[in-house]
Amino acid sequence: MQKKIKLGVNIDHIATLRNARNENFPDIITVSKILHKIKVDSITVHLREDRRHIRDKDVEDLRKLNLLPLNFEMAATNEMREICLKISPSACCIVPERREELTTEGGLDVKNQMNYLNDFLPNLIESGVKVSLFVDPDISQIQAAKDLGVYAVELHTGKYANLFPLGKSDNELQKIKEAALFCSKLGLECHAGHGLNYDNVKNISKIHQIVELNVGHFIISNSIYIGLEETVKKFMQIIEHPSQRI
Repeated sequence: MQKKIKLGVNIDHIATLRNARNENFPDIITVSKILHKIKVDSITVHLREDRRHIRDKDVEDLRKLNLLPLNFEMAATNEMREICLKISPSACCIVPERREELTTEGGLDVKNQMNYLNDFLPNLIESGVKVSLFVDPDISQIQAAKDLGVYAVELHTGKYANLFPLGKSDNELQKIKEAALFCSKLGLECHAGHGLNYDNVKNISKIHQIVELNVGHFIISNSIYIGLEETVKKFMQIIEHPSQRI
């Protein structure tokens, strides 16, 4: 039986380009229509505290358009929880966030925030939003996520991606494989993302228990060279996405 895998595209950096001139080009709605046409499975946006790229109106517009399931990345703050409950996306992914970081630098430290998250998460879970936690491929963090009753975890693949061009990624890949298998044993859906590109994604996409990839920076950046449609289609071919199988 051939593995099924979903692809979510993070469009944060479309908003980064738009915000550079504080105009409405490139337009995220036009981008979402392109992604829908080529059968991407979902759109991911990270509404950061400082609104450095995605803004509140972007989230509202995407939800209203409702062309693709919306995956709402968010910090575990009361402000973001209220926005998520109001917007009611298909899914939300809780990520660590520090104002000074350029991008998310690691997974959420779930096991050391159990008391806080145990109070923070129930409203989201009970609302029907599919809640996931962005974690490093660490067994103890995944067990903590399971104990909190979330739907899924997304494994942080950043360390693997950084080591891949150095030819030193085998140990990290093994950790990801073991983490994904552990998710399956616990009944957690397993996703993965961060730093994935044409070269390093195949190893990750072959892990049977990983059913969804979320990719942003590479797809948006490579689109400068060959266009958004061609970039996404090639990515889908590499991961053997169902829409690209003959």
